[in-house]
Amino acid sequence: MAETVHALILQGPNLNLLGSREPEIYGALSDRDLATLVGEWSRELGLETTLIQTNSEGELLDLVHGAAGRFDFLVVNPGALTHTSLALRDALAAISLPALEVHLSNIHAREEWRRQSWISSVCRGVLVGLGPLGYRLALEAGLVLVGGRNPGLPFGSKPSSISSPSP
Repeated sequence: MAETVHALILQGPNLNLLGSREPEIYGALSDRDLATLVGEWSRELGLETTLIQTNSEGELLDLVHGAAGRFDFLVVNPGALTHTSLALRDALAAISLPALEVHLSNIHAREEWRRQSWISSVCRGVLVGLGPLGYRLALEAGLVLVGGRNPGLPFGSKPSSISSPSP
């Protein structure tokens, strides 16, 4: 039997307000509902996950620092820290774990200042605008990245030949 893969899911500032904070942007799903979904998906995928939400940048940094040796990959929704925290960017860059950045809303279709992510450049992938599904896809991607699932190519896709159009 294969060794269990462990994922740390970190939720940044204000994500404890899901369901009541701007539901037209973030959806009606509460933070507890999201945690329940993540737990169900984790069991289905054979993952062990720990989900932690904090409004404290310092605590988030400490959690990233402490993840090495305890977890196989990270899923991070930094909230507004996405656009402001070089410290979180540096913390993610300093550890040897693959990280996936997730946002419920499409940050690229929102206010200009939300379109810049300091986090994306140090993450293996970014999922935006897919609502809770982004978390599911991040869990699946994390499994692939750490070798807990080997579909050949990402998510079992088959290569197609790419050629130049005929003249």
